[in-house]
Amino acid sequence: MKTTNFNVGLLGHVDCGKTTLARALSSISSTAAFDKNPQSVERGITLDLGFSAFLWEKPQKEQQQQQLQITFVDCPGHASLIRTIIGGAQIIDLMLLVVDAQKGIQTQTAECLLIGELLDKQLLVVINKLDALPAEQRESQLEKLRARLRKTLASTKFGKEVPIYTVSALVGTNIEQLRLALGAACEASQRQLSPAAGAAPLLIYVDHCFAIKGQGTVCTGTVLQGTVAINDTVELPMLGERRKVKSIQRFRQPVDEASAGDRIGLCVTQFNAKLMERGIIAQPDYLKPVHAVCVQLQPIRYFKHPIRSRSKLHISVGHDTVMANLHLFRDEATQLSSFDLSREYEHVEELLPQQAMDSGADCIFALLQFESPVLSTLGSTLIASKLDMDVHSSSCRLAFWGRILWQTHCINYKRELLPQLRIFKHKHKESNVQRVVNPNEIIVQNLFKKEANRDIYVGKRVQLSTGETGHIERTFGQSSKVCILFRDGLRQETLEQLKSERAKEVRVLLNCKKYIFNKQAGLFQ
Repeated sequence: MKTTNFNVGLLGHVDCGKTTLARALSSISSTAAFDKNPQSVERGITLDLGFSAFLWEKPQKEQQQQQLQITFVDCPGHASLIRTIIGGAQIIDLMLLVVDAQKGIQTQTAECLLIGELLDKQLLVVINKLDALPAEQRESQLEKLRARLRKTLASTKFGKEVPIYTVSALVGTNIEQLRLALGAACEASQRQLSPAAGAAPLLIYVDHCFAIKGQGTVCTGTVLQGTVAINDTVELPMLGERRKVKSIQRFRQPVDEASAGDRIGLCVTQFNAKLMERGIIAQPDYLKPVHAVCVQLQPIRYFKHPIRSRSKLHISVGHDTVMANLHLFRDEATQLSSFDLSREYEHVEELLPQQAMDSGADCIFALLQFESPVLSTLGSTLIASKLDMDVHSSSCRLAFWGRILWQTHCINYKRELLPQLRIFKHKHKESNVQRVVNPNEIIVQNLFKKEANRDIYVGKRVQLSTGETGHIERTFGQSSKVCILFRDGLRQETLEQLKSERAKEVRVLLNCKKYIFNKQAGLFQ
């Protein structure tokens, strides 16, 4: 009998009953299920991803039985563990958003909803802890909560028609109905899964890693794409090492191979498990460490802080969350949403929340330079966050997201590649005329600071506020003066004004551009 795996993520605010719900729904548990981590037991909250499952069987038209294994990914709800939540959300096919019947939507409930929206996950909502509501008020309180949930969902890509189920995981109320609904939803979604996932190069997100004496190192994780079989050679790209697959288990049952969607334990020839507590296993030569990427910035509407160039953000890609330096830029000429390293882009100093709301972020790109490399592919989704904000704050910490349009494996990219990235700043200088030499020549003072290198501006075009255009012919004297030449001469009315009391009204304007990653290129117009 064929068994197909489908991953369902349980996400929600801390203490909404996700782990209790996973236990109530499951009939199979893994070594990382139901808060077995000693620290989880001590603190009474989920600290890491937990995995459990149940089997859903449905007759097929051909009178055969197809077995569907529904694997639950129990994500922590505590605010400080948002990076683990994002990592867990990337490996799921369907998201179960768990809401406390008494508390309703809380801060992490909203953040989890956003993560599901960004990662384009199918959604079901579960209101848990029915038993905590007084019996005589239960239905009226549930109706109010459903209305609030539908109003919130209506403002998201999920829409207000998302199925909402009510359960008590603790006493078992409506658990069987939820199990049936999950089976039907997963079975329907199976028909929409792309067959390309199985044909793509192998990619496994590893969430736990440990050594077994005399056998090897076991990596537990989820196959995102491709297939893996016993005796295959796989790569640990971040460690730069390759290992042979000795055995494979799926929820403690030995199997010869696994494919996209499967939750597996992969035993490979031994390596130091401490070097890869969480990471990626891939087909050899498929992935290499990435040091910088460009994305088209998609602002998150609930983030109420400016997004600034030269700031640092937490960037989550797959299971990786690393710090990155940010530079914003836009294509001012064409407003294209595609990225081309050879095009010219304008530097953006900051994006304000109101600009993001008013579509001011259209065609704004973000260059992200990672402080430590990540493993990613073109088209991968990344999420930028400010995780150093107060975890007890009600403010959204997710700043923006985007899909990777460009990336580099070059460790010396700052010297070899960034100078090719033609991001410029506008340089604007303004002064007035000190004196007229003749109808074709004027002397200007204080267009530059005294310590500035005036020579780099020789030949640059300038314009008077009266309309005439000339160029800087040469520097003049030892101070900040320059001589400006007008080949067609100044108009008579301009000459007269410069000789009158209104001379200071004539402004000398110089506009240039300067590349921020290639200082050797100088100024250009």
